[in-house]
Amino acid sequence: MSPVSEFIRGMPKAELHMHIEGAIEPELMFALAKRNGVDLPWSDIGELRAAYDFTGLQSFLGVFYQGLRVLVKGEDFYELTSHYLRRAHDEKVLHCEIYVSPQAHLRRGIAFDTFMRGITRAFAEAGERFGMTGGIILGFQRHLPEEDAFAVVGMAEPWRSHVLGFGLGGAEVGNPPAKYERVFAECRARGYRVVAHAGEEGPASYVSDAVDLLKVDRIDHGVRCLEDPALVRRLAHLGIPLTVCPCSNVKLGVFTRMAEHNLKKLLDAGLKVTVNSDDPSYFGAYVNANYADAQDALGLTKRDLYRMARNSFEASFLPEARKRFYCEQVDGYWAGTGESDTARE
Repeated sequence: MSPVSEFIRGMPKAELHMHIEGAIEPELMFALAKRNGVDLPWSDIGELRAAYDFTGLQSFLGVFYQGLRVLVKGEDFYELTSHYLRRAHDEKVLHCEIYVSPQAHLRRGIAFDTFMRGITRAFAEAGERFGMTGGIILGFQRHLPEEDAFAVVGMAEPWRSHVLGFGLGGAEVGNPPAKYERVFAECRARGYRVVAHAGEEGPASYVSDAVDLLKVDRIDHGVRCLEDPALVRRLAHLGIPLTVCPCSNVKLGVFTRMAEHNLKKLLDAGLKVTVNSDDPSYFGAYVNANYADAQDALGLTKRDLYRMARNSFEASFLPEARKRFYCEQVDGYWAGTGESDTARE
């Protein structure tokens, strides 16, 4: 293992943009399909992996929605979340804020409490076993009516101690942030934090609208903000974090290869960039691989990596005292390396 890989592996970090349904590994998918009597459109694991050759967001979503059909019982959600949290712990993730897609499950007849019980049980165990912290971001599917989202907000109330906030995901094209302005206002009025996917396949104007209309605390992806220099300066001034997912962006064709990714430019523009895995099983890269692949292709310094790890805690929805606690751990790790600002080894 290279010195940089060792550095990434040992660096404390948070993950803020990961869809738990996108962490289902093929082996678990087939096991749950057998247990729950679900017929999958793939005959074996090899055929399923071959389907991961996505041509864009829509082709990915087709596989994603097929895969989540195997999640039926609370135990299924528990196993899925436990698997991810164990893997995250192994990659030195101390805190994770995971997306859950309630509407995708509710429309299949899965009760809200069913998936929430399984997921929160896994979080409780990870807290006891590993000392991990985290919580849930309930994501609205932007192609569905806003009225559906209001219903989800109501269902979440009994679980609010586990719900960090609400988000907006799915295909951007044809579904601008303005479509969800009222429900985001309701979420904020109830005291929840809010985030939104914007500027992945959608234009920079979607990032502006997410800030101005939805009044988000974070932007998920946001890489197309560089199309608007004034927006970049504004995001930097406001300190609005971007939860960037480098391997996802390449896998879905936002960038044709990692060497073309603009993560370094975003960081150098003063934006609060964080690194995340998005849908790690489908994109073949958990969080450390996202750091490593971006570092290798873009020539990121170890200080760049440290900054982004620190950003991940600063951008989290943790209480301020806990943020400081985790940031001190990152600072201590960086200080212990003895690296200069320009170190690339």
